[in-house]
Amino acid sequence: MTSPPIFPALPGQGWGVHKRPTFATTVASHVSAREVRSAHYANPVWQFELSFDGLDATAAAQYGGLGAQSLQSLMGLFLQCQGQYGAFLFYDATDYQVSAQRFGTGDGTTTSFQLVRSFGGFSEPVVAPVTSATTLYFSGAASVAATAPVVTNNGVTVPAANYAISNPGGVVTFATAPASGAALAWSGYFGFLCRFDGDDLDFEQFMANLWRAQSVKFRSLRAQ
Repeated sequence: MTSPPIFPALPGQGWGVHKRPTFATTVASHVSAREVRSAHYANPVWQFELSFDGLDATAAAQYGGLGAQSLQSLMGLFLQCQGQYGAFLFYDATDYQVSAQRFGTGDGTTTSFQLVRSFGGFSEPVVAPVTSATTLYFSGAASVAATAPVVTNNGVTVPAANYAISNPGGVVTFATAPASGAALAWSGYFGFLCRFDGDDLDFEQFMANLWRAQSVKFRSLRAQ
């Protein structure tokens, strides 16, 4: 499977990042004020909204701090995805790493387990893990040297040759089923598999070769 493109880290990103966990619930109310509620999502859809105060359209980086052709980087991703049709990876600078995260308990038979990450008291699947060493870039020129995942069985590191991790998917498949009661954990990095909210995206030119995008909206996806 071809790896999805990565949302660019651009210096011109503005402050005011919106990140909304969203669920879907049907509520049937009775005249007695009692309710019957049905939850349609076991895990949230994450909605993001970013703004970009400055995007440089020049190859010569005419507006030095914004990065050469930053306009083309963002608009090009939107074109590559064909609006909301295609998927891309987004790395959230506030939510991209786990350490010794429990993700399963062996039963002596099961070989496949879903990676998860905990947020407060809630755990949800990780569907876009970083599976090999790479550098993650965030807006504001920040970067992190991400390493390949480390999987442990009762605290002992499992050799990488003894399991595979799907990406997208985040499912760990062991060559041999972990023993009954084995505590499985992982440390590593992850992103969000996302799509744009719509099939159009507004870019405004307000100076020569200088643009902005005041509302870039996208949301997370389940594994494809």
